[in-house]
Amino acid sequence: MLKNKTYIGISFIILVFGIYAIPKIIDRIQNNEIVKGDRLDKVSNSSSGGEKLTKIGPAPKFELVNQDNIKINNDTYKGKVFVLEFFFTTCPSICPKMNQSMLVIENTFFGNPNFGIVSISIDPEHDTPAVLKAHRELLGVKSSNWNFLTGDRTYILDLSNKGFNLYAAENNKVKGGFEHSGLFALIDKNGNIRCRKDDYGNPILYYDGLDKKGVRDIQQDISILLKE
Repeated sequence: MLKNKTYIGISFIILVFGIYAIPKIIDRIQNNEIVKGDRLDKVSNSSSGGEKLTKIGPAPKFELVNQDNIKINNDTYKGKVFVLEFFFTTCPSICPKMNQSMLVIENTFFGNPNFGIVSISIDPEHDTPAVLKAHRELLGVKSSNWNFLTGDRTYILDLSNKGFNLYAAENNKVKGGFEHSGLFALIDKNGNIRCRKDDYGNPILYYDGLDKKGVRDIQQDISILLKE
């Protein structure tokens, strides 16, 4: 008799649960929310927060001439997201890889008027506008928003080292006569340097233009900034 009462009690609890829960489950299925819950929603919200890029500060002001001997400055890229690098055309080491990485980035965003690239030569005495134009054509650059810039060497080295804090220097002991970093700077539509954070929560400042992950990361972050 006691066993029968226990079965009746359990059945009653199941019935009450069904009356309360089943309509809610059906409603969530109809609204495509069956896999969501309070805990999962919190995880989802936190991951979207990871897309907020750190603002380092305004990019240094610059004014140089491009491959067509036209003056280019920060205002040329006002309202655009752009990537900036320092390189030189006769570089025998990292520059060819940087060029290829930039071509990948260019191809990804080709046709978007709100995106551009700036490549500044640290060997301006050799890299005249004519040399830069030939180099641009050799690479097969298609975007009108990708400018190769040259000017006064001291000005450019100061811009790299003191302005962007991207190392560049003349060194006769290395092949090519110059050494520099292989990093890319990412600048938003308002002229601010932007970046993501590393696994420890520290801003990475610049992106590795020699590494597939670095190139993939900067492409993802360009997409984020283009939507802002």
